[in-house]
Amino acid sequence: MRGRRSEMLSAMLLLLPFMAAFVLFFLLPALQTLYLSLTESSLTRTSAFVGLANYDTLIHDPSFWSSLGNTFYFSLLTVIPLTALGLVMALLVDHFTKASGWLQGAFFLPYVLPISVMTLIADWMLQPSSGIVNHLLGVQRAWFSDVDWAMPVVAIATVWWTVGFNMLIFIAGLRNIPREQYEAAALDGARGFAVFRYITWPALMPVTITALVLQLIASLKVFGQTYIMTTGGPFNTTRVTLHYMYETAFTQSDAGYAAAVAMAFMFIVVALGLAQALLLRKRKGRA
Repeated sequence: MRGRRSEMLSAMLLLLPFMAAFVLFFLLPALQTLYLSLTESSLTRTSAFVGLANYDTLIHDPSFWSSLGNTFYFSLLTVIPLTALGLVMALLVDHFTKASGWLQGAFFLPYVLPISVMTLIADWMLQPSSGIVNHLLGVQRAWFSDVDWAMPVVAIATVWWTVGFNMLIFIAGLRNIPREQYEAAALDGARGFAVFRYITWPALMPVTITALVLQLIASLKVFGQTYIMTTGGPFNTTRVTLHYMYETAFTQSDAGYAAAVAMAFMFIVVALGLAQALLLRKRKGRA
């Protein structure tokens, strides 16, 4: 019994720093934001308690739903490409063993760039008159001012910038696959795509699920790219939910309503992340 109590005490002491940080930097701010969303407050003062009035306003707010739709559109443009390209890059690094270090460094390099540097590079490449993209395509298009192309261009820049992270996840997954399985498949005459289909892909399924869930959450939380590249334009077609929340709080000084937007969006992100994880695991179980 004493040994068990000692182990429990040691475990509690090890968990204490994390629990303290969790309560101090996540739980308490979340509860404060929840309370703030139930009040009519500005950035400098907390006014009367209004209950669910902010949430009722949010339900009937077309600007919120428009920004949420833009967020989903960005996620649609980035989640699958980022995961698929990360897998392809990991396979290339794993296949070309002699050049794996160079390839891994080249693929991962954009990920270490600050977002300000990435947006400067994208802006330089997409300049209407002197950009290299327009020069190669033989056009003169203002990509960030085009209603149809603004969000896809931001998504493409984001894919180039962050795909290295997913590559590392898949490389770790590939290196955890026992080499004996590939040797046995080679003895049975398996080659090329058959090896990937029956050995590599099933073994990477847990990694793929993790990458998809992480990527969905990251894409839903997009803010910096659209804010710096397009400032939400043209005509609010790239104004995402976090951008709308920022404008509500710091431009309109409506902290109570901004807190309601934050809480509603948090629940949407958590619900979508859990639903995606459950669906992918259910599909994995059927396979």
